[in-house]
Parts: sequence; C-alpha cells; structure tokens
Amino acid sequence: MSRVGRKPIMVPANVEVTIEDNFVTVKGPKGQLSFQFSKKVNIEKQDNQIVVTRNSDDREERSLHGTTRAVINNMIVGVTDGFSKELEIRGVGYRAALNGRVLSLSLGKSHPEDIPIPEGLTVEVPKNTQIIIKGCDKQLVGEFAANIRKLRAPEPYLGKGIRYKDEHVIIKEGKTAK
Repeated sequence: MSRVGRKPIMVPANVEVTIEDNFVTVKGPKGQLSFQFSKKVNIEKQDNQIVVTRNSDDREERSLHGTTRAVINNMIVGVTDGFSKELEIRGVGYRAALNGRVLSLSLGKSHPEDIPIPEGLTVEVPKNTQIIIKGCDKQLVGEFAANIRKLRAPEPYLGKGIRYKDEHVIIKEGKTAK
C-alpha cells in the first residue's frame, strides 16, 4: 500500500472541489485548476476530504496511486497558498528587467533574451539580480523557473549564471602554475 496514496486529503472551507469521471476541478481564492486523472485509480469526495484508492496491485496502479494523491494535494495547496520559486543572477553585467508580460534578461550575450510570461504566473523583479516566480500551478512555476535557469546555468569555475535561491554550486579549482 502506498504510504502517500492512502492518506486522505483535507479540503479547506474556502476551496471547492468537483470530481466528474476522474476529472478533478479545484477552485480557491488564488484561482482554478483542473486535471484529468487515469481511470486506474478511484477518486472520491467524502465530507470535507478526498480519498484516492486503487483497484488492484498492478505495478502501474501502485505508481499512479501516490502520484494522483500528491497532484490533487498540490492543486489544493496551489489555489489556497500558491507556489513560488526564487532565482538569483550572478555575474558582471548579468541582470533582469520586467517589461509588462515579458521578462528581459541580459546574460552576457550580444542581445537580451526576451521571455514571455505564461498565463497564470506572476513574475517580480525586486532587484535586477533577483527573480520571483509565483503561481497556483506547481508544475508551471517549476517549469518556467527551470527554463529561465537553463538560459545560463551556473558555470563551475566562477559560479556565474542563474541559480535557484538556495542552490549550492560546487566551484572547481582552476589551473595552477608550477
């Protein structure tokens, strides 16, 4: 039995959950999320909690059991509290700026990278070396942050690039003269 999958999900009072044929819609103060889950797991709403069960002990159903419960829980957390990722930029001349719904990054290339911000996300640039991405969809927040980081990942000798706020980058030792 999946340890994660067998835990019931408590639904807060300000969140509305509808389940129709494994299509789950969650509405809350921060927005609305919906997702179509596999028919191999059963999703039921009992009073103010959601219970996820599986039909058999197949390998695929066992893996879907915990994953389905975790995704539904993330949907509920997203519409109540929301998710955020912080990125920091290190390097001489590397900076970020916000132009409406476009994030403009100067990363030592001949021209700035302009990235359109997806619907459902908000991006803040409190300092020109700090980016905060917020939204109610955990997958969308993480994917957008990863795409920004991928433009100039931290390099191992000086640590220049875009990194997550608490990311530890191991700096290699450079060449030494004999």
